[in-house]
Amino acid sequence: MAKIYVASSWRNKYFPAVVEALRAKGHEVYDFRNPPHGGNGFRWTDIDEKALEWSFDEYSEGLHHPKAERQFKADLEALEWADTCVLVLPSGRSAHTEAGWMAGAGRRVFVYIPEMQEPELMYKLFDGVVGSMEDLLEAIGQ
Repeated sequence: MAKIYVASSWRNKYFPAVVEALRAKGHEVYDFRNPPHGGNGFRWTDIDEKALEWSFDEYSEGLHHPKAERQFKADLEALEWADTCVLVLPSGRSAHTEAGWMAGAGRRVFVYIPEMQEPELMYKLFDGVVGSMEDLLEAIGQ
């Protein structure tokens, strides 16, 4: 069974079903929304409700806030632990950074596109692009 880091967005409606389906097949899965240290993951608004209005200097300081440091550490440890990454679209900058980190570390990366998105050439860097849960499970190796 695989140790899987699921990279996606807080706004991704498919994320919970992906985590559930992978676990149902016996894979170990890191869920950033429910990290092992407890809580409900990290959002910038956990630091400041006005985080989306920050200046660059405020953002730079926010990166060193204890809550940001705690979640970054948990996510990095999970990236180091995992042997496989599933990038669930649509997703944003962090998820793509995580998938790139995994590929750079020589780990398997699969892009799951449950609803067709704009084509992306550079996904060829990864191990596969799939459009259904069945194909994702097959690619990972049930």
